[in-house]
Amino acid sequence: MRIWNKTWLSGLAFLGGLVLISSTSFAQTNINELDGRLAKNRNILHPAVPLLSIAPDSRSSAMGDAGVASEPDVFSQHWNSAKYALIPKQWGVAISYIPWLRKLTNEINLAYLAGYYRIDKMQTLSASLRYFSMGQMKFTDENGNPLTTHNPNEFAFDLAYSRLFIENFGGAVAFRIIRSDLTGGVSQQNSAGTTSAGMSYAADVALYYQNKLKLGGTPADYAVGLTITNIGSKLSYNDIYKNFIPITLRIGGRFSADIDQYNRISAILDASKLLIPTPPIYDTNQKIIKGYSPDVAVVSGMLQSFYDAPGGAKEEFQEIYWGGGIEYSYAKQFALRAGYFFEHEEKGGRQYFTLGAGVTYNIFGLDASYIIPSAGFNSPLANTMRFSLSVNFDQPKGNKKRSRRS
Repeated sequence: MRIWNKTWLSGLAFLGGLVLISSTSFAQTNINELDGRLAKNRNILHPAVPLLSIAPDSRSSAMGDAGVASEPDVFSQHWNSAKYALIPKQWGVAISYIPWLRKLTNEINLAYLAGYYRIDKMQTLSASLRYFSMGQMKFTDENGNPLTTHNPNEFAFDLAYSRLFIENFGGAVAFRIIRSDLTGGVSQQNSAGTTSAGMSYAADVALYYQNKLKLGGTPADYAVGLTITNIGSKLSYNDIYKNFIPITLRIGGRFSADIDQYNRISAILDASKLLIPTPPIYDTNQKIIKGYSPDVAVVSGMLQSFYDAPGGAKEEFQEIYWGGGIEYSYAKQFALRAGYFFEHEEKGGRQYFTLGAGVTYNIFGLDASYIIPSAGFNSPLANTMRFSLSVNFDQPKGNKKRSRRS
């Protein structure tokens, strides 16, 4: 069997998806020239369905893909669903559209839909749906004769419940169903039988705290957030190789200050780490000579992820990726944003600047962001504008059960 559509293969290479069908995702990666650079000691973690890690909203993506402690908004479902417990609106919905590999094709994109509803002053329900379309893939036999075509896709749907524990401090749990269909059930020659769509079920736990303070006579506020997302079952495309999904620990903080009645500035910083096993080093007989076996249960893999890197503590620290940025807003209507995302070269090397802007009118909000690659890395989202649209509603007048929080 041959795959004819090279454009689709290029996109899938960035996702690391197709290789999961025919080999374990935890094989040692010593040399990787995918992004045009050569790293002799590159040892990358390869979770399944990496779309779960893609920032779906333009506001956070414009600030270095950071958002675990940003101000609560409709897109909090991805970053920290506990923020909904402190969101100052009654309900809202939002959509976003993210082109992918736009220089190569117009067929690959990520669509995202999110919404929330405040039950009362203590409780909020929320949900989101993301759908990743990878264009069309054509299968042929070894002689080049057409077999079938398939539109590979992945989606995830989740529900979350957030609650205010005490003033300014909330928590949440979310439950998620994940489906990844890369081949449409087509068999591969010399492989382990027929492939099928991979399924997984996962959960998130989240905490968020924010409070006000004063710096001299300047009103300010700060926030901290912590999440562990995608705690769930392994995903398999052929019932033989089972792959960890991107279980992720995020910790972040935010500081905001009102310069005057109209001008406000915020700074945020996130630190994130995949809680999945690090590929060990094998000898020529495929025996582990350094590191730990990745063939472990989910909970064991999460714990092992803190100490199993073959390079020791130094490599463990390299597995932390950072995102941060600033936001300037005027009269709560116009915003300018900038940020930077950093991932160590030996762990993938994603490094890029981000820019963005936003405008709010009445109940509507429109945001846009743009990525500028650095360090020679050609991001799939490079030089591409992506947009998010949100709508937020207050409670009807005369029916307010709670006081608004700012």
